[in-house]
Amino acid sequence: MTAFEIVGLGEQAVDYLAAWEHQREVHARVVDGAPDTVLLLEHPPTFTAGKRTDAHERPADPGGAPVIDVDRGGKITFHGPGQVVAYPIVRLPQHVLVVDFVRRMEEAMIATCAAYGVETARVPGRSGVWLRATPERPERKIGAIGIRVSRGVTMHGIALNCDVDMSWYDRFVPCGISDAGVTSLSAELGRDVPVTEVLPVLQRELDRMLRWEDYTPTPDYEPRPEPGRAAVGGPRVEVLSRPGA
Repeated sequence: MTAFEIVGLGEQAVDYLAAWEHQREVHARVVDGAPDTVLLLEHPPTFTAGKRTDAHERPADPGGAPVIDVDRGGKITFHGPGQVVAYPIVRLPQHVLVVDFVRRMEEAMIATCAAYGVETARVPGRSGVWLRATPERPERKIGAIGIRVSRGVTMHGIALNCDVDMSWYDRFVPCGISDAGVTSLSAELGRDVPVTEVLPVLQRELDRMLRWEDYTPTPDYEPRPEPGRAAVGGPRVEVLSRPGA
């Protein structure tokens, strides 16, 4: 049974480094046999740079927000008010590969968006959850993912844009992808969709995915490699410490 812990939302948004330390503490407990736990929260404005972040992708002017190098896969991303963040700290069953776990986390975001009538899917060659391009708007990302696995237990996780201030994304190259956009549920629906409204839906979908039962994946969109990278046939996964390490 997975436990869900709401760590801090709104005015109680949790400093990134404090949340990272809390993740480490929960991770150690889960490694020692404690129940799987998903931390749910918002952060104050923060940029986090994964191991593959290039220098030119960092914000030249971070607007007073810290830029923190982290031990997860992926590139640079933004966390801030209006974005629901979930850190699943769970032991991967023997039959679940890391790539399967990533797909399940993406599927939880896809299903959450679908509950609001927003159609999303994966784009092979690009991590996260995306909306297809339209004549008026480019392909755009609504949900990000970056994980680490140590001793068979996951850390870090997913971030879904609800009513985040999108101007923060003008300060850097989100996830190193310069030929696409970023969006939120509020931007897509034309109304305010706060984190407090979305959180119970996302929690329900995460709980469903973390029961490790069979499910029918949402069909992928067309493969599109990141600029400068070849296309791949499935989600790109960065694992810094493999199960059992």
